[in-house]
Amino acid sequence: MAEPITQARLRALSAVHPEQGRVLSVFLNLDPTAFATPAARSSAITSVMTEAAHKVDQADGLTHDERLGLRDDVERVRSVLEGYDIAQNGTRGVAVYACGEEDLLEVVRLRRPTTNKVVLERTPFVEPLVMQGMAERWMVLLTNRRCARLFFGPGDALEETDRLVDDVHQQHGKGGWSQANYQRSVDKEVSDHLQNAADLAFELYKKQGADRVLVAVPPELITEFKGKLHPYLLERIAGKIAVDIENASLDDVHAAALPEIIAHVTRCEREALDRLQAGVGSGGRGAAGLAEVLDALNQARVETLLIAENFQAAGRVDREAGLLLPPEAEQGEPVDDIVEPAIEKAIEQSATAMVVRYHTDLEPLGGIGAVLRF
Repeated sequence: MAEPITQARLRALSAVHPEQGRVLSVFLNLDPTAFATPAARSSAITSVMTEAAHKVDQADGLTHDERLGLRDDVERVRSVLEGYDIAQNGTRGVAVYACGEEDLLEVVRLRRPTTNKVVLERTPFVEPLVMQGMAERWMVLLTNRRCARLFFGPGDALEETDRLVDDVHQQHGKGGWSQANYQRSVDKEVSDHLQNAADLAFELYKKQGADRVLVAVPPELITEFKGKLHPYLLERIAGKIAVDIENASLDDVHAAALPEIIAHVTRCEREALDRLQAGVGSGGRGAAGLAEVLDALNQARVETLLIAENFQAAGRVDREAGLLLPPEAEQGEPVDDIVEPAIEKAIEQSATAMVVRYHTDLEPLGGIGAVLRF
């Protein structure tokens, strides 16, 4: 199954800096519209691994032992890609990172298609992972009077994990004293069920984690149910959805949740862009355009790096001084894409890298900006 790309995972990859050799980063597109059959995927694997072998053989500046080590890395990646069905369970692309020097062989299954690509560099090539989007983990919690269902996962890859059904009697309308007692008994059973659902949700939250929560609860129960939720879950509620709680399919839940998830991401982008605009406008904690952002990264001042979707720009890298520079600078070696080292430096500094998909504010600012720490 495609996996969430977390800040911690990006930071761990970006921390790989082998003293000798290089890191091999291989990206394989598994979009089912283009690679639906095993034969098509096998052909794509052969093509990308042939490119990887050629890059290793043609790379400059490697010692004999380093080249041999990288050839071993090529074969390790080939074995990973050929060893099992990597296109199962919603995987639309895969990234594999290998470096024998650092005992690294990491597979990242992607939720969106990627471009077939091979990169041989001093560090893992993480830009495509960031461009896929940082994945918040969601809990979707459905409950009515007697049945509760829980779904977990990235917003576009939810899976149902648990279902709870309690023995709750139905209401009846005979009236009288017995009816009042009976109704109190039913109300107690419903209240107990809601508490069981809230307790189960919190137990699963402690085991699996969730950044945001969506709930589907009948209107007459929502206030009582929220009162039973642990504060950690209550503060993470991002919205409500409407589905048939007992009978909705996984596709039904996806369809109901996706608009709320997109609305949440859109709000997060808006908040970050508003902070950027305020900082740029006051000449304070905002940097706009490539040169300003690179300068802020060099000074370790970036809190949030904002990148327009598909933004790329040339630049220069002074590896000895550890500086990222705009293309007009005189020092450093030229690189076709300065965005990758910018993302890497941001992650190393514990900054957040955010790809902006739902707003166009970055266009007049040159496609890139940064909210600053100071």
